[in-house]
Amino acid sequence: MSRIAIQHRRHGDSGAGDGAAVPGLTFGVEEEFLLLDPATGATVPRAGRVLSGLSRLPGGGLVQRELRATQIEAATGICRDVAELRDQLVEGRRSLRRAAARHDAVIAACGTPVRSGPAVPGSNEGRFARVDRTYRGMVADYEACGCHVHVGVGDAETAVAVVNHLRPWLPTLLAISVNSPFDRGHDTGYGSWRMVQQSRFPGAGVPPFFSGYAEYSAEVRRLVDCGALVDPWMTFWLARPSMAFPTVEFRVADTACSVDEAVLQALLSRALVHRALTDLDRGREAVRPSDQVAAAALWAAARDGVGGEGVHPALARRMPARRILGELLEHVHPVQTESEGDLVRDLVCRLDRCGTGADRQRRAAATGFPALITMLTGDGERV
Repeated sequence: MSRIAIQHRRHGDSGAGDGAAVPGLTFGVEEEFLLLDPATGATVPRAGRVLSGLSRLPGGGLVQRELRATQIEAATGICRDVAELRDQLVEGRRSLRRAAARHDAVIAACGTPVRSGPAVPGSNEGRFARVDRTYRGMVADYEACGCHVHVGVGDAETAVAVVNHLRPWLPTLLAISVNSPFDRGHDTGYGSWRMVQQSRFPGAGVPPFFSGYAEYSAEVRRLVDCGALVDPWMTFWLARPSMAFPTVEFRVADTACSVDEAVLQALLSRALVHRALTDLDRGREAVRPSDQVAAAALWAAARDGVGGEGVHPALARRMPARRILGELLEHVHPVQTESEGDLVRDLVCRLDRCGTGADRQRRAAATGFPALITMLTGDGERV
C-alpha cells in the first residue's frame, strides 16, 4: 500500500543489442513480511511495537505497517545498480529481524500465513479502516504479502504505454515468484495462494490495455465513483503507473523467500521496462492478449508456478511455463548489460536447481513444521 518516490530521467535510445545501460533508470523494492510467534508459527499483531523507534533504514529506506498489524514492510531507497539494491534488501531484512526479536517475534518471508492464529484485529482509523469497511469479510483474514518493484519512467503518459507492453509478461513474473502454497495449516495446491486471495478484489489481475493516461485515470476515477476502490491509490492491477510519482509499479510477485529472488524480480522488471521504452521509441506495438487469456495465464502461474504448464500470452495456448520464461529472457536480453544478463541467468539456473519458494516450502514442511518455520524465518539471503 506504500509508494516509493523514484526519480527518473527519460532515456534516449541506448541501442538495443549493444548492452548499454539506461542512464537514470532507477528502481526500488518494497518487501512485505509476516510477524510470527517463534514458538507456534502463528501470526501475531505486533507491527506497532516492532516499528516503534524504527522508521528509517540505511540508504534512505523506510519501514512501515501494512493493512494488518501482523504485517510489516521494508522499502529500499532509490537504487541505481544491483549491488546497491541487494545491500539495501539485506539490511532491511536484518533490521526488521532485530527489531522483531526485541518483541518476541520473527519475520517470515512468505506470501500467506502457514499456520492459523488468533483473529487479527481490524483497523480503527484512517485509510486502513476505510478498507475494512469497504471490503469487509474479504479482508478480515487478509494477511497476504508481496514483493513490489518500482521502476522510474519519465512521465505518466509513458508509464501507461510501458504497462501496455508489460501485460503479456506479468504471469511469468508471478510464476517464478510463487511463495504461498500454505494457508493457515493446509496445502492449497497452488504455488501462490496469495494471488488467488487477491483475485477476489474488484479489478484485480493483469491491467486492461489503455490508449493513454487520460483513459487510464478516467477508468480509475470511475472505479472510485462506483465504490469499488477506496481511493485512486488502491487499484488492484498487477502493474500500474503511480498516481504520485513518475514510476511504474509491479505488484505481481509474492514476497520473495530469499534476497536473491527479490533481486531477480527487480532485474527482470527493470529490464522489461527498458525493453518497453526501447520498443516505444521504435514504434513497436505491444502484444495485446485478451483480458480472458491474460487471466487464464495468471491463474495457471498461480497454480503451478514455473515448473508446470503456463499459458502463452500471444499464442493463447498451453505450454511449459519454463519455455515461456525462456522467451521472456530472450525478450529482455538485448537491453541488459553483460553483467546483469549473466546474473539473471545465474539466478534462474539456481531457481531451476532449488525450485521456487513454494517448492522449497513444501520440501521443508515434509520434514516437519519446525523446519518450515526455520526456513521462512532464516536470513533469507540466497536461494
